[in-house]
Amino acid sequence: MKIYPIETGNFKLDGGAMFGVVPKTLWSRTNPADANNLIDMAMRCLLIEDGDKLILIDSGLGNKQSEKFFSYYHLWGDHSLHKSLEKYGFHSDDITDVFMTHLHFDHCGGCVKWNKDKTGYEPAFKNAVFWSNQAHWDWAIHPNAREKASFLKENLLPMEESGQLQFIAPVESKKLVSEALGFEILFVDGHTEKQMLPHISYKGKTLVFMADLIPTTGHIPLPYVMGYDTRPLLTLEEKASFLNEAADNDYLLFLEHDAHHEICTLQHTEKGVRLANTYSFNEVFQ
Repeated sequence: MKIYPIETGNFKLDGGAMFGVVPKTLWSRTNPADANNLIDMAMRCLLIEDGDKLILIDSGLGNKQSEKFFSYYHLWGDHSLHKSLEKYGFHSDDITDVFMTHLHFDHCGGCVKWNKDKTGYEPAFKNAVFWSNQAHWDWAIHPNAREKASFLKENLLPMEESGQLQFIAPVESKKLVSEALGFEILFVDGHTEKQMLPHISYKGKTLVFMADLIPTTGHIPLPYVMGYDTRPLLTLEEKASFLNEAADNDYLLFLEHDAHHEICTLQHTEKGVRLANTYSFNEVFQ
């Protein structure tokens, strides 16, 4: 098995929205804002090469939305999904599986693109299976008013219409091991219904793709919960459980949204679980 970090692009979001009830005087210490109160955000994905499988975890924002739409998110930098794939010698047609942690546009927008004539949409990975789960798919297709702007039909329906969409089997517990994908999945419900966090065993370590449970290192303390979360009190419980497990077992946390840190580790302190160290991917897995 080989794993590669895939940088799909950077954007900016309102710092207050990203930290909920936490005052700016506190969150700005780790995530400084610009004059418009916007903080730097990444859309960092993960590529797993395992035998005849080439699995992409999340796909970033994509490039099919309108100029007006992109203006809301202040894209910056020169990363793109396809440039990152090319960096490691791959093409979108090589991808066999796309695992979507959840279906908010900044996590799955890259799964769908304009067709050749720009008259409609088609899957961006023509040979891939797209993986979600039934509960989250139903949640996204019939969105609540709070999340409606995050679940875009042009990101979702083309995957279903192509016949390439499949669902992870329903579970009675919070974790399962996907035989099709070869990693363990933790289900969490505070941010959105049935978000899925991969736990990947790699070179003697457990690498956890954090998605939106812990977007940046600044979100490690328990009360630092996003205003976007649909069930913030449940996020607190899920974070507490995960953070203790991660600190106890020396998990490596792969940070999808932290523009300046790829991986971090945790430690127990008198104030609870806190950041231990940050690393680049190559520092950990040379």
